[in-house]
Amino acid sequence: MRVDIEGLAVDIAGARLVEDIALRADSGQFVGLVGPNGSGKSTLLRCVYRALRPAAGRVLLDGDDLHALTAREGARRLAALPQESGGEFDFTATEVVAMGRLPHQGPGGRATAADAEVCAAALARVGAAHLAGRGFLTLSGGEKQRVLIARALAQEPKVLVLDEPTNHLDIAQQLEVLSLVRESGVTVVAALHDLNLAAGYCDALYVVAGGRIVASGPPHSVLTAGLLAEVFGVRAHRVPHPVSGAPQLLFDRLPLA
Repeated sequence: MRVDIEGLAVDIAGARLVEDIALRADSGQFVGLVGPNGSGKSTLLRCVYRALRPAAGRVLLDGDDLHALTAREGARRLAALPQESGGEFDFTATEVVAMGRLPHQGPGGRATAADAEVCAAALARVGAAHLAGRGFLTLSGGEKQRVLIARALAQEPKVLVLDEPTNHLDIAQQLEVLSLVRESGVTVVAALHDLNLAAGYCDALYVVAGGRIVASGPPHSVLTAGLLAEVFGVRAHRVPHPVSGAPQLLFDRLPLA
């Protein structure tokens, strides 16, 4: 499913935080948002998963205005993993993942055996099948993140919106989760903090600074020393990954003026 963001602007408490955003993710693409803290990445993504309504512009899914869809229809097409998961629930991991099936159930919300199979498969895909009967509140940060990713996968969306999905994960888990998401076949729009992970897994990057897109394109053309100095305030040295050839970055401080 293709995602198009056209002329998006977001106002909060009278302040414009995001301005004139244009973004395109073709079906099956993994598109990354990168930028310094406070640049507007999470605000933009909150519009994409309907936690915020834009002051201007549209989010289109295969040409349909996302904000014109019913909540159920929108949830059948798009799932999200926000940076903050919200309230802490005294449910088992399986019960948390089962929440992802609600858009596919009838008015009574009765789960079926097929729903249970989807949830079990989602937990297995993220390497968390052994957590099925554990209470969510007893899990570590990384375990919770895996369960929440499983919930998004159990929703069987066509589009995944992820805000810092590798938070709380160790490096092996980060690589496993991003590989899983990339291989899922769905369209992905994700904010990523680690530029090397973004370079290794994304088909295209959009660089956000001051609430605007300041650069976009394939990682090798976007992650230049000049842009990284301007946007992130660091000196970057690019080297190719010895296996994939993707650009990898080594950083040090810019010399003081």
